Amino acid sequence: MLELVSLRTQPDLRAQVFGQVFRALWPAFMQEDPTADLFFARAHREAYLDTAFAVVDPARPEVAVGRAFAVPFAFGEDGREELPDAGWDGVVRWAHEDRTLGRAPNALSALEITLLPSHWGRSASGVVLDAMRRRAHDLDLRHFFAPVRPTEKHLEPFVPMVEYAARRRVDGLPADPWLRVHVRAGGAIVKVAPTSMVVPGTIADWRRWTGMEFSESGSIAVPGALAPVHVSLEQDHAVYVEPNVWLRHTVPD
Repeated sequence: MLELVSLRTQPDLRAQVFGQVFRALWPAFMQEDPTADLFFARAHREAYLDTAFAVVDPARPEVAVGRAFAVPFAFGEDGREELPDAGWDGVVRWAHEDRTLGRAPNALSALEITLLPSHWGRSASGVVLDAMRRRAHDLDLRHFFAPVRPTEKHLEPFVPMVEYAARRRVDGLPADPWLRVHVRAGGAIVKVAPTSMVVPGTIADWRRWTGMEFSESGSIAVPGALAPVHVSLEQDHAVYVEPNVWLRHTVPD
């Protein structure tokens, strides 16, 4: 059974968790969201080590086979009666604001669960997700949410996320595998976050991140992207706006 290990208590695992091995599992452009610096930049990540985890096999606890990140935040405050349409970016900004103002959190939002390919397809993601729910309880937080990036949406970037997230199998579970893991774990789909991650850049930036030419303006499909990238050669910029799906989980007693 895989376990979550806090990077606060296991600093020797930090280099692995934040290292290139895990970053390489994501498309390069996904690492260029400016809001991510509020969590991942060295100036900020120290504050979140209690909710930054290595995923380990107890038989080899010195080796990280996955990583999981979350942020605590205050939910239900004025202006926060609903989860943000800005999804991932929005909750990272909320967490940063709360930490800056000294506001006590009552909720935890997952940000990422990434496993090495050797552990794909073995129900490991569900185990990690359940461990994160329990960690919310351990931190005395009442809510647990996740802005989910459906794993097969990139195969249909021009399909609206609302339509994609509504698809069901004959057994009533979501058609997308990652959404299905969450629902099987007791999660409930709350809504689509239409502007969950925003990645702007020049045309040169996007050529470097993707290896694509971007020879015309318009909505361009990019490998790994859940929605098309909006390209303007005339304005020398391209912007990726990724939709995610908010799920709510219960925190165990």
